[in-house]
Amino acid sequence: ATGWFVAWLNIIGLIAAQAGINYSCAQFILPFLDIPATNLNVFLMFAFTLIVQGALNHWGVGLVAKLNDLSVIIHIAGVALIVGGIFLLAPTQPVSFLTEAVNSNGRSPYAWAFLLGMLQAQWTYTGFDASAHMAEETSDPRRTAPWGVVLSVGVAGVAGYLLLIALTMGIQSIPGVLVAKDAGGNPIPAAIAILQTALGAKLGNAMAALASMAMWFCGLSCVTSASRAVYSLARDNGMPMADLFKRVNPTHGTPGPAIWSIVAASLAAMAWTGIVPIVTSLSTVALYLAYIIPIVLGYRARRAAGDWTRMSVWTLGRWGRAVNLVAIVYGFAVCVILIMPPNDLAGKTLAGTLAALTVIYFGAVRRSFNGPEWAGAGK
Repeated sequence: ATGWFVAWLNIIGLIAAQAGINYSCAQFILPFLDIPATNLNVFLMFAFTLIVQGALNHWGVGLVAKLNDLSVIIHIAGVALIVGGIFLLAPTQPVSFLTEAVNSNGRSPYAWAFLLGMLQAQWTYTGFDASAHMAEETSDPRRTAPWGVVLSVGVAGVAGYLLLIALTMGIQSIPGVLVAKDAGGNPIPAAIAILQTALGAKLGNAMAALASMAMWFCGLSCVTSASRAVYSLARDNGMPMADLFKRVNPTHGTPGPAIWSIVAASLAAMAWTGIVPIVTSLSTVALYLAYIIPIVLGYRARRAAGDWTRMSVWTLGRWGRAVNLVAIVYGFAVCVILIMPPNDLAGKTLAGTLAALTVIYFGAVRRSFNGPEWAGAGK
């Protein structure tokens, strides 16, 4: 039962994350095409981006693997160029600017506004579960998958904070960034506004183009990760129409129905929520719950049996229990913060989804789902 709920929380989180990534990507792409960034145009570009990513995942898994390798280069090189460009070429704020209290949403007290600002950082610290989703297609997964988790978070931490510090110090006017608009009066994403004012229109747009490429690659890999989660659960008969979603294309070796279900669900998630902060909040909370629950069970297992981890290939050793406890406390705190106003729609949506999953589980799934076949055989 716990495994089934964790799987669905992970899938829901990935669907919402996919929507947020590609919608943001669409907002970045339209200015380069000289297309007004109206709500309709952004949604159409968002849908087009999703469909292209779905097609690549369905028919070009080899190409996707190569693109994921290229993605790493784009992310690291892009951060280096943006950070270097701002610090070398742009007028920057003094370092003390990083510690000045800024309450852009007007909420009181300031500490509450600061906590709400954690959404951006916490959304960045998701997606490392892709290493687990792709484990069956990975060489030596018991060793390389954990390293994939640790290194993805570590690299994102270093590169992400350098990028955020550079962008923050490159802000010329906070009100100007928040209300920036294009020639047609449509809002401009804050990051583009910062780069344009700090580096000039041409160089700023070039740096923003790198950011849009990074987001596109991120969305591509998210389709891969989410579709493998759907396929895996369907293979274990843990979802409706399992026979359909566990099909693998004999020619391309990809789970086509699972891939296109993710594309369709992401379109629906964006249409339902309407704005990026809601889908990012929903995805972050759903993913963090999916991360926390196994850690809670692992912590309990450590306490019940000291040799629980003796078969592990990759381990934190004596630090494991302490890291587990910190992760549990911090993770639950983040989940509470990110569903409070103004992100309460995310909390209501998640609550409704959990209620629906509970009804489905006890009404139908409980009688047919026994977990993975290897787990049943072990019993």
